[in-house]
Amino acid sequence: MSSAPSVLKATRREEIGKKVSHLRGAGQIPGVVFGHGMTSIPVAVDAHEFEHLRRTVHSNAILELQLGGKEKHRVLIHGVQVDPRTRKLIHIDLFAIRSGEEVTVDIPLVTCGESYAASKLGGTLLHNATHVRVRAMPEVLPESIEFSIEPLKDFDTAIHLRDLPMPAGVTLLSDPDEIVAKVAAPHVTEEAAPAAEEAAAAEAPAADGGESASES
Repeated sequence: MSSAPSVLKATRREEIGKKVSHLRGAGQIPGVVFGHGMTSIPVAVDAHEFEHLRRTVHSNAILELQLGGKEKHRVLIHGVQVDPRTRKLIHIDLFAIRSGEEVTVDIPLVTCGESYAASKLGGTLLHNATHVRVRAMPEVLPESIEFSIEPLKDFDTAIHLRDLPMPAGVTLLSDPDEIVAKVAAPHVTEEAAPAAEEAAAAEAPAADGGESASES
């Protein structure tokens, strides 16, 4: 059905707390492997290898974690922590998958097509949701969920989560009534000046007439 999972090599680590700082200095990222019914495993992975892996696989890809070249786990990248100053990764969470167990993840939403209200009527396309939470077997998790914005032909129409095409075996967990996308009408501000000029022009003859009547 799918190709073999990408491999992420790791080692068990004894360092915890502030002692992990020297790992980062040596080009390692501390992390933890956790899952249902298992004891969490502190690990360390090569920073360069992990960054390369993140660039080459999608966010919901199943990885084969190899611990010391012997122990293996199928994992998902559950979360990453980034230093707000340096923007470097400082910690990773890896969720271990058990065979036959569904997982809950957030899937990115991708638009396609063209909206008449945005392209022809001058409206602004609003993306009210960029991800959707779903539950599925790891093997059928999609990289993303794509939907068309062509139904947005006017400013009253909206696309809801319930309208999205869910792949087979994928269950929507987010609120189905949540709006995913709609088009906002353009703001009209330039008509105010001409309207004021027309009002001033209409008052001008009345003012002249008043002056003539006072002179007579």
